[in-house]
Amino acid sequence: MPRIILTFLFLALATPAYAMHISEGILPFGWAALWFVVAAPFVAMGLKRLNDLAKDDLSFKPLVGLLAAVVFIISCMPIPVPTAGTCSHPCGTGISAILVGPFISVLITAVALLIQALFLAHGGLSTWGADIVSMGVVGSFTGYGVFRVLRRVGASLGVAGFAAGLLADWATYLATSVVLASGIRGDAPFLPLLGKIVIAFIPTQLPLGILEGAMTAGMVLLLYRKRPDLLVKMKVITPNELAAQTTDDTKTSAASESHHRS
Repeated sequence: MPRIILTFLFLALATPAYAMHISEGILPFGWAALWFVVAAPFVAMGLKRLNDLAKDDLSFKPLVGLLAAVVFIISCMPIPVPTAGTCSHPCGTGISAILVGPFISVLITAVALLIQALFLAHGGLSTWGADIVSMGVVGSFTGYGVFRVLRRVGASLGVAGFAAGLLADWATYLATSVVLASGIRGDAPFLPLLGKIVIAFIPTQLPLGILEGAMTAGMVLLLYRKRPDLLVKMKVITPNELAAQTTDDTKTSAASESHHRS
């Protein structure tokens, strides 16, 4: 009896759910189909890259599976944005693109989005292509590009990782705004509607982007301290950087030992 009462109260007090990512059915058929066409070659290229790299390294696929779980979990923290017909949430594509490259990151994102749509009602099957483009393609390539450019001009791992996570997140939501405005505007002007959707995202996505930048930087720096060999393997850092870190650690350890002896 108590269980029945609790179940009734739960159903009575339940609030409307807002689908994560772009909601099911919100895009007209033509636009939904277009985004599937745009997403398909990126997913195919990601699958090819995964198979090519896995031939030379049997541990690569388990690493990709782990990153898929990371992206899935990070992007499962939605904050409803009812005025935009979607949700704000971190994405995780910054760290996946940094570690395994943008094409495989698109594939990872596609898998995470599909599982969320099928089993959690987050996003939708009809909008899967659009979600892949905004979160997977735009987010991954933005994060990867920002990280690589900043590293080439001398930025530290932490700074480059923070900027990659931050801008990958914000670029994802700018792309989502473009997708939504394109699909639902009807005869309305595109730019005013785009501006309204972007403004609707700002209160939630501005701080979430900063949070994702911090998470991305933290993950990169943690790997640098604990598993720098993995970063070399993923070509995030060079062997020379690893050698420099080893030398610095040796000097620090020797100095610490000398201090204790004295």
